[in-house]
Amino acid sequence: MDDELRGVDACFYCLGVSSSGMTEEQYTAVTYRLTLLIAERLAKLSPNATFVYVSGAGADSSEQGNSMWARVRGKTENALLRLPFKRVHAIRPAVIQPLNNQVSKTDSYRVFYKVLGPLLTVGRKLFPSHVLSTEVIGQAMLQIARHGAHVPVLDAPAIYAVSLSKAELR
Repeated sequence: MDDELRGVDACFYCLGVSSSGMTEEQYTAVTYRLTLLIAERLAKLSPNATFVYVSGAGADSSEQGNSMWARVRGKTENALLRLPFKRVHAIRPAVIQPLNNQVSKTDSYRVFYKVLGPLLTVGRKLFPSHVLSTEVIGQAMLQIARHGAHVPVLDAPAIYAVSLSKAELR
């Protein structure tokens, strides 16, 4: 396994779960501990890599807020930003419209997208920097891996701006 991680240029860490129905300990095990276990190993083997972490709008970098999931996500972001990678960026998308027949594995999200899908299309046209498509997020992640971004943590408008960029953003 170490040989497969050695010399990696970029890691897109997209693994995540809904905190719904989970205790803080359970959510922390998946969101924080597993993420750091993988990222620390990768940093040791590929310190010149760019690590792009998909977090979420509302993540709490202070780690002090009332929302359990936001505290854990913020704690995860903070720990990742301290790792010795070439670059670490956390992206915090909010409303995401899946394209190309992508379907969420989360029941409540599937219902949400089925009911509100047409409105998301209109929302994306009217507010393209706030309602992001999976394609826009993917393009932004590729740009970040290639060139970095001007800030370590990117909200939806920054993700959108990076997705349009063709130049180096350091």
